[in-house]
Amino acid sequence: METQYGALKLSDVRRRFDRAATDFDAADFVHRACREGLIERLLPVKIEPARILDLGAATGSGSRQLAKAYRKSRVVSYDVSGSMLRIAKQKKSFLSKVTEVQGDALGLPFRAGCFDLVFANLLLPWISDLPACFTEVARVLKKGGVFAFSAIGPDSLANMRSAWSDEDHHVNRFPDMHDIGDALVNAGLSDPVLDVDYLTVTYRNYDDLYRDLTASGARNCLVHRRQSLTGKGRFREMESALAASFEAGELPLRLELVYGHAWGTGPRPRPGEYLLSPASIGKRAGR
Repeated sequence: METQYGALKLSDVRRRFDRAATDFDAADFVHRACREGLIERLLPVKIEPARILDLGAATGSGSRQLAKAYRKSRVVSYDVSGSMLRIAKQKKSFLSKVTEVQGDALGLPFRAGCFDLVFANLLLPWISDLPACFTEVARVLKKGGVFAFSAIGPDSLANMRSAWSDEDHHVNRFPDMHDIGDALVNAGLSDPVLDVDYLTVTYRNYDDLYRDLTASGARNCLVHRRQSLTGKGRFREMESALAASFEAGELPLRLELVYGHAWGTGPRPRPGEYLLSPASIGKRAGR
C-alpha cells in the first residue's frame, strides 16, 4: 500500500505541522467538518469509554470535544508534532483529563488493550503504511473497543492533480474505502463499517489556496517529490491549467471524505505464539 499511494517522509510531515501549529486552528475547517461528521457517526454506537486515544490530535480540538462527550473518560492527545501538542496543552482547562503524548502512529508507546476508543480524524492521509498503523491500533484497542476514523478518498483534488503536466509527484494519491476495509480486517479489527461523503471548498484566488494549504500543514511531503525547487514557470503552467476549473470566479476543490469504524478483537499472538484460555486446558488423566 505504501508504494501504490505514495510514501511520506515523516520528518517532513513533522516539520510541516510544527510550522503550521500557530495558524492551524484558523485554517482547520476541513478537519473541523470531518471531526463533526465523525463524532456524529459515533453517537449511535453504545460505548462508555474509560480511556480514549485521539490519534493525530493536532491542537487537541478533538480531544477536548471527546472529553466533553464522554465525561468519565481520560483522553490521550497523541501527535507527531510537538508544537501542535504544546498549543493543545495551552488550550485545555486546568482540571482537564486530557494528556499530551508525542510520537509516531506506527509505534505507539502504550501497552496492549489499554484503550476503549481510538479516534483518528484525518490522520490516515499522513500515514504511508496503513497496515502497520492499523496493526498498532488493533494492538492497543481492547476487545470490543471501537476504532473510529476519517480519511481522504481517491476522488479528492482531481482537478489540482491533473493540472500538473509533468510526471513529478505533487499531490498524494489516497486509498479507496475498499482497500481501507481490507487493511482493517487484515490487521485484526472486525466488522468495519465505512461510508463516503463529499465536501467542496472554494477559493477566489491561488494565494488563498496556498495560504490555507500551508496553514493546515497540507504541503507536499512525498518521498519521491522533486527535491529541487519547483520553478515559477511550472507553477504558472499548473495555474493556467487549473484556471479551467473556475466557476463564477471561484475555484472549487472537491474532497471525498471516508468515514469508518471497526471493533477491537483483543491482542493477537505474535508469529510462533499461541493464546490459550486456562478453561480450555483439561485435567490430567489419572493413572
